Amino acid sequence: MKDASRRPPSPRGRGSGGGGSATPPPPDIENLTEQEAAAELEQLAREIAHHDRLYHQKDAPEITDAEYDALHRRNAALEARFPELIRADSPSQRIGEAPEAGFAKLRHRVPMLSLDNAMNAEEFADFCARARRFVGLPTDAPLAFVAEPKIDGLSINLTYEQGRFVSGATRGNGTEGEDVTANLRTISAIPDRLKGQAPALIEIRGEVFMTKADFLKMNEAQAAAGQKVFANPRNAAAGSLRQLDPRITAGRPLSMFAYAQGESSEPVADTHWHYLQRLREWGFQVNPLSRLLKSEADAAAFQAEMALQRSHLGYDIDGVVYKLDDLALERRLGFVGRAPRWAIAWKFPAEQAMTELRGIHIQVGRTGALTPVARLEPVNVGGVLVQNATLHNEDEIARKDIRIGDTVVLQRAGDVIPQIVSVVTDQRPKGAKPFVFPEVCPVCGSHAVRPPGEAVRRCTGGLICEAQRVERLIHFVSRPAFDIDGLGEKTIREFYEEGWLHSPADLFRLPAREAEIAQREGWGEVSARNLSRAIEARRRIPLDRFVYALGIRRIGATNARLLARHYGSFANWRAEMVAASQAGSEARSELDNIVGIGPAIAEELADFFGEERNLELLDELAAELTIEDAVRAQTTDSEIGGKTVVFTGTMETMTRPEAKARAEELGAKVTDSVSKKTDLVVVGADAGSKARKAIELGVRTISETEWRQLAGLE
Repeated sequence: MKDASRRPPSPRGRGSGGGGSATPPPPDIENLTEQEAAAELEQLAREIAHHDRLYHQKDAPEITDAEYDALHRRNAALEARFPELIRADSPSQRIGEAPEAGFAKLRHRVPMLSLDNAMNAEEFADFCARARRFVGLPTDAPLAFVAEPKIDGLSINLTYEQGRFVSGATRGNGTEGEDVTANLRTISAIPDRLKGQAPALIEIRGEVFMTKADFLKMNEAQAAAGQKVFANPRNAAAGSLRQLDPRITAGRPLSMFAYAQGESSEPVADTHWHYLQRLREWGFQVNPLSRLLKSEADAAAFQAEMALQRSHLGYDIDGVVYKLDDLALERRLGFVGRAPRWAIAWKFPAEQAMTELRGIHIQVGRTGALTPVARLEPVNVGGVLVQNATLHNEDEIARKDIRIGDTVVLQRAGDVIPQIVSVVTDQRPKGAKPFVFPEVCPVCGSHAVRPPGEAVRRCTGGLICEAQRVERLIHFVSRPAFDIDGLGEKTIREFYEEGWLHSPADLFRLPAREAEIAQREGWGEVSARNLSRAIEARRRIPLDRFVYALGIRRIGATNARLLARHYGSFANWRAEMVAASQAGSEARSELDNIVGIGPAIAEELADFFGEERNLELLDELAAELTIEDAVRAQTTDSEIGGKTVVFTGTMETMTRPEAKARAEELGAKVTDSVSKKTDLVVVGADAGSKARKAIELGVRTISETEWRQLAGLE
């Protein structure tokens, strides 16, 4: 199962496709520098997007569910350690992939999101603790859960009006999916009409899957007929449901379990367990192994029970989804990023394998960081062929005494994907020598220095280093930045070597070279014209994407959005950042106190805007573009939409994070300090200097009770 909610669904699984390899993260995130983290997050975004396209659009995954989840976990762990580096194309900000062009699109009334994962009892306990903290429950407050085995199939959203099935769609990108209504009507487990009383409108979510026995029979029939055989039951289910001819789907043995709700015109239950009973009453199949649990201890016991039963079940599962049973508590907890705070997928452990380390290659990222990559004798780990593993830095190589020619143990689990766990020293070849990390850049020959206190060695070549210049241009046109079709890494390198690209502004001068591009090998008039059109289409860009594209250190996608939302327009942002480059200025103080920014990031922005050449680059770019003002999310009936709000003192009926989250949902900007630009200060118990300053400045103050009324909580 993959639905994360009765509002959103859970993480997708992966089939055991063949081939492919994944780049493993370093084992110790705490020792990473920001440059290393940024480079790794960029690589993870590309890699996960690639696998999303294969999984959601082609039904042909290259990696297993365990590997895919491990990539996501590594990404999440990096973002938790470096929140300022979160990218617009981060997997935490994106669900699925755009729907395939062969189907019409259907928009979900409520987004279909994903679930975060836990890999062990400790991480599950952390999930429970976070939920309690967010809503201010005592640390020993009991939590009841509904446990549902996590089936690896295809998430769907079914819409019923007046009790009749009217449409159905795949998850797609989480906002809209493929209209597969005709195909879904052929599945006997999906009722055409709900039994008994039902809301006038309701979205019901579930997982279409194929049992192991049905999968084997179908593959035998496919092979006998000389037709395509599927790699695993998940691929078979997805491929069967996404047939353009419903008659083909009708001939495939598809099943479905329902487990979540999207939009509903009226409440249908007060607990999730009660909701599952309603699903059964309406005529849906609900996984019979689902169980109501009264405590975390019960959850741990159920997890162990399912791990033992896993291989004997008639369908594939890779873990268990645990949802808080109390729907009122779920509504308070809400969502963070792409996942609910009230549900988690507790996954089963992954596998290990041994292979030979053939060599160590040094890569140079756009920040100049030198990253060692292990080249391995290809080996199957948990269903995926692994050939490469990032070794992270020279300290990691020395700590594990990794040498070329060694037999190494690989593992794919938790926050490492894949990781070299250890070296089998008794199989070390004679003469194997400790690896000597280079002190010069392998690309430009500049010194590679290691600043005191940092684990990373970095090329000092700056923009004279081709690797860094090219990587920065690649970052500029990447999906969360300008997202220019046709300008991939290969093309950027080609045009850079031709001398056409030196700065981002040069990208927008490429249409003037259309005739030259058309004459190049592998191009032609059509492809050159398409590239020109793609570039021209990006001359209009939202402010947050523009800010992110600049590649300012520490400014990931999330911080770019925060800055855009706070300052509104490019002209205002530029002027305020120039002013903020002066230490002690009012603009610097305002920047320091934007929630989510803080002094360290403010320092990076001040450094960037304190450089005259950066301002020249900025203005050169701006002359080529129309930079759109930020659109601030507002609720039409909200009095605080677009206002700047500060919370001070102790909230007695809700936690401060919960209050801030609610304010942002209503379109407000939340900051940590009071200034003349503040519109509203919510004063809790034992408020101090912020409340006094608000009175001095004449800023409106309200009590917690008044805040709850203003926020629609009373």
